[in-house]
Amino acid sequence: SSDSVSPLLVSAKRWTVSDQLLPETQTFCQHTFNGFFFYSRLKCQHEFCEECLEDALHQTGSICPICNHVFDVLMGDQPDGQMSWNKSSDSLPGFSGCGHIVITYNIPNGVQTDRHPNPGKPFSGTCRIAYLPDNKEGNAVLQLLKKAFDQRLIFTVGNSETNGLENQVIWNDISHKTSLSGGIKNFGYPDPNYLERVKKDLKAKGIKED
Repeated sequence: SSDSVSPLLVSAKRWTVSDQLLPETQTFCQHTFNGFFFYSRLKCQHEFCEECLEDALHQTGSICPICNHVFDVLMGDQPDGQMSWNKSSDSLPGFSGCGHIVITYNIPNGVQTDRHPNPGKPFSGTCRIAYLPDNKEGNAVLQLLKKAFDQRLIFTVGNSETNGLENQVIWNDISHKTSLSGGIKNFGYPDPNYLERVKKDLKAKGIKED
Protein backbone atom coordinates (compact mmCIF):
# COMPACT_ATOMS: atom_id res chain seq x y z
CA SER A 1 0.00 0.00 0.00
CA SER A 2 1.04 3.64 -0.37
CA ASP A 3 1.33 3.95 3.44
CA SER A 4 4.59 1.95 3.42
CA VAL A 5 6.33 4.39 1.08
CA SER A 6 4.56 7.68 1.84
CA PRO A 7 7.42 9.19 3.95
CA LEU A 8 9.58 9.12 0.81
CA LEU A 9 7.06 10.73 -1.52
CA VAL A 10 6.52 14.22 -2.86
CA SER A 11 3.22 13.27 -4.48
CA ALA A 12 1.01 10.36 -5.50
CA LYS A 13 -1.52 10.86 -8.28
CA ARG A 14 -4.00 9.00 -10.44
CA TRP A 15 -2.73 8.52 -13.98
CA THR A 16 -4.75 7.26 -16.96
CA VAL A 17 -3.15 4.84 -19.40
CA SER A 18 -3.66 7.36 -22.20
CA ASP A 19 -1.46 9.91 -20.43
CA GLN A 20 2.11 10.28 -21.62
CA LEU A 21 4.46 8.19 -19.48
CA LEU A 22 7.70 9.65 -18.19
CA PRO A 23 10.86 7.99 -19.58
CA GLU A 24 11.78 6.66 -16.11
CA THR A 25 8.39 5.00 -15.75
CA GLN A 26 8.53 3.50 -19.22
CA THR A 27 11.95 2.05 -18.50
CA PHE A 28 11.27 0.81 -14.99
CA CYS A 29 7.62 -0.29 -15.08
CA GLN A 30 6.92 -3.91 -16.01
CA HIS A 31 3.18 -3.91 -15.34
CA THR A 32 0.16 -3.74 -17.65
CA PHE A 33 -2.76 -1.55 -16.63
CA ASN A 34 -6.44 -1.29 -17.59
CA GLY A 35 -8.03 2.15 -17.43
CA PHE A 36 -5.93 3.94 -14.82
CA PHE A 37 -3.25 3.43 -12.19
CA PHE A 38 -1.58 5.40 -9.41
CA TYR A 39 1.93 6.74 -9.78
CA SER A 40 4.24 8.09 -7.11
CA ARG A 41 6.97 10.72 -7.26
CA LEU A 42 9.95 10.39 -4.93
CA LYS A 43 11.79 13.36 -3.46
CA CYS A 44 14.46 12.91 -6.14
CA GLN A 45 11.66 13.52 -8.70
CA HIS A 46 11.72 10.02 -10.23
CA GLU A 47 8.24 8.61 -10.78
CA PHE A 48 6.94 5.03 -10.71
CA CYS A 49 3.71 3.14 -10.68
CA GLU A 50 2.85 2.27 -7.09
CA GLU A 51 3.38 -1.46 -7.56
CA CYS A 52 6.84 -1.05 -9.10
CA LEU A 53 7.88 1.34 -6.36
CA GLU A 54 6.81 -0.99 -3.56
CA ASP A 55 8.61 -3.91 -5.24
CA ALA A 56 11.79 -1.84 -5.58
CA LEU A 57 11.77 -0.47 -2.04
CA HIS A 58 11.22 -3.97 -0.67
CA GLN A 59 14.48 -4.96 -2.36
CA THR A 60 16.58 -1.83 -1.79
CA GLY A 61 15.15 -0.18 1.32
CA SER A 62 14.73 3.60 1.26
CA ILE A 63 16.78 4.06 -1.92
CA CYS A 64 15.58 5.25 -5.32
CA PRO A 65 16.12 2.31 -7.72
CA ILE A 66 17.17 4.70 -10.51
CA CYS A 67 19.52 7.27 -8.92
CA ASN A 68 20.34 5.51 -5.61
CA HIS A 69 19.38 8.57 -3.56
CA VAL A 70 18.97 7.56 0.10
CA PHE A 71 15.83 8.98 1.72
CA ASP A 72 15.86 7.51 5.21
CA VAL A 73 18.14 5.85 7.75
CA LEU A 74 19.47 2.83 5.89
CA MET A 75 19.90 -0.32 7.98
CA GLY A 76 22.04 -3.12 6.58
CA ASP A 77 22.24 -6.84 7.28
CA GLN A 78 25.60 -6.86 9.10
CA PRO A 79 25.59 -9.55 11.81
CA ASP A 80 26.05 -8.64 15.47
CA GLY A 81 29.58 -7.71 16.46
CA GLN A 82 31.85 -5.10 18.01
CA MET A 83 33.86 -2.14 16.78
CA SER A 84 36.63 -0.64 18.90
CA TRP A 85 39.65 1.57 18.33
CA ASN A 86 42.82 2.88 19.91
CA LYS A 87 45.52 5.31 18.92
CA SER A 88 49.22 5.06 18.16
CA SER A 89 51.78 7.87 18.04
CA ASP A 90 53.44 6.35 14.95
CA SER A 91 52.80 8.18 11.68
CA LEU A 92 51.33 6.64 8.55
CA PRO A 93 53.11 7.12 5.20
CA GLY A 94 51.79 10.37 3.77
CA PHE A 95 50.61 11.68 7.14
CA SER A 96 53.85 12.59 8.89
CA GLY A 97 52.32 15.23 11.14
CA CYS A 98 50.19 12.92 13.28
CA GLY A 99 49.80 9.43 14.71
CA HIS A 100 47.25 6.90 13.55
CA ILE A 101 44.01 5.24 14.63
CA VAL A 102 43.71 1.46 14.81
CA ILE A 103 40.15 0.18 14.30
CA THR A 104 39.25 -3.40 15.25
CA TYR A 105 36.08 -5.07 13.98
CA ASN A 106 35.04 -8.38 15.49
CA ILE A 107 32.08 -10.29 14.03
CA PRO A 108 31.72 -13.78 15.57
CA ASN A 109 30.37 -16.84 13.79
CA GLY A 110 26.60 -17.05 13.65
CA VAL A 111 23.49 -18.16 11.79
CA GLN A 112 22.09 -16.30 8.79
CA THR A 113 18.75 -14.52 9.07
CA ASP A 114 16.11 -14.06 6.39
CA ARG A 115 18.02 -10.97 5.20
CA HIS A 116 21.04 -13.07 4.23
CA PRO A 117 21.63 -15.30 1.17
CA ASN A 118 21.09 -18.63 2.98
CA PRO A 119 18.76 -18.19 5.97
CA GLY A 120 19.27 -20.76 8.71
CA LYS A 121 22.76 -21.73 7.55
CA PRO A 122 25.85 -20.85 9.59
CA PHE A 123 28.25 -18.13 8.50
CA SER A 124 31.92 -17.65 9.31
CA GLY A 125 32.70 -14.46 11.20
CA THR A 126 35.74 -12.27 10.88
CA CYS A 127 38.15 -10.05 12.76
CA ARG A 128 39.47 -7.12 10.72
CA ILE A 129 41.85 -4.29 11.53
CA ALA A 130 41.89 -0.98 9.68
CA TYR A 131 43.87 2.24 9.93
CA LEU A 132 43.18 5.97 9.74
CA PRO A 133 45.41 9.01 10.27
CA ASP A 134 44.86 10.57 13.70
CA ASN A 135 44.11 14.04 12.38
CA LYS A 136 40.91 16.09 12.13
CA GLU A 137 39.72 14.46 8.91
CA GLY A 138 40.69 10.97 10.05
CA ASN A 139 38.74 11.36 13.28
CA ALA A 140 35.73 12.64 11.32
CA VAL A 141 35.88 9.53 9.13
CA LEU A 142 36.16 7.39 12.26
CA GLN A 143 32.85 8.78 13.52
CA LEU A 144 31.23 8.16 10.14
CA LEU A 145 32.47 4.56 10.18
CA LYS A 146 31.08 4.15 13.70
CA LYS A 147 27.72 5.42 12.48
CA ALA A 148 27.85 3.01 9.54
CA PHE A 149 28.72 0.14 11.87
CA ASP A 150 25.80 0.99 14.15
CA GLN A 151 23.54 0.93 11.09
CA ARG A 152 24.95 -2.50 10.14
CA LEU A 153 26.50 -1.28 6.90
CA ILE A 154 30.22 -2.11 7.21
CA PHE A 155 29.88 -5.85 6.61
CA THR A 156 27.46 -8.26 4.97
CA VAL A 157 27.27 -12.02 4.42
CA GLY A 158 28.21 -13.46 1.05
CA ASN A 159 30.93 -15.12 -1.00
CA SER A 160 34.52 -14.17 -0.21
CA GLU A 161 36.52 -12.96 -3.22
CA THR A 162 39.69 -13.62 -1.22
CA ASN A 163 39.27 -17.34 -0.54
CA GLY A 164 36.27 -18.23 -2.71
CA LEU A 165 34.27 -19.58 0.23
CA GLU A 166 30.53 -19.09 0.67
CA ASN A 167 28.67 -17.88 3.76
CA GLN A 168 31.41 -15.52 4.92
CA VAL A 169 31.30 -12.11 6.60
CA ILE A 170 32.69 -9.76 3.95
CA TRP A 171 33.20 -6.04 3.42
CA ASN A 172 30.13 -4.14 2.19
CA ASP A 173 31.62 -1.69 -0.34
CA ILE A 174 33.08 0.82 2.13
CA SER A 175 36.82 1.25 1.53
CA HIS A 176 39.16 0.37 4.40
CA LYS A 177 42.92 0.50 4.77
CA THR A 178 43.94 -2.86 6.21
CA SER A 179 47.71 -2.30 5.88
CA LEU A 180 49.91 0.40 7.37
CA SER A 181 52.05 0.65 4.25
CA GLY A 182 52.38 -0.72 0.74
CA GLY A 183 50.22 1.83 -1.04
CA ILE A 184 46.93 1.40 -2.86
CA LYS A 185 47.71 -2.05 -4.31
CA ASN A 186 48.22 -3.46 -0.82
CA PHE A 187 45.24 -1.63 0.77
CA GLY A 188 47.70 0.56 2.64
CA TYR A 189 49.26 3.99 2.79
CA PRO A 190 50.33 6.29 1.19
CA ASP A 191 47.07 7.02 -0.60
CA PRO A 192 46.36 10.76 -0.67
CA ASN A 193 42.80 10.32 -1.95
CA TYR A 194 41.66 7.65 0.51
CA LEU A 195 39.81 9.84 3.01
CA GLU A 196 37.77 11.51 0.27
CA ARG A 197 37.07 8.13 -1.33
CA VAL A 198 35.81 6.50 1.85
CA LYS A 199 33.57 9.51 2.53
CA LYS A 200 32.03 9.01 -0.92
CA ASP A 201 31.49 5.31 -0.15
CA LEU A 202 29.78 6.27 3.10
CA LYS A 203 27.67 8.98 1.48
CA ALA A 204 26.39 6.41 -1.04
CA LYS A 205 24.92 4.56 1.95
CA GLY A 206 23.41 7.68 3.48
CA ILE A 207 26.25 8.26 5.98
CA LYS A 208 27.59 11.80 5.84
CA GLU A 209 28.84 14.59 8.06
CA ASP A 210 26.17 16.76 9.68
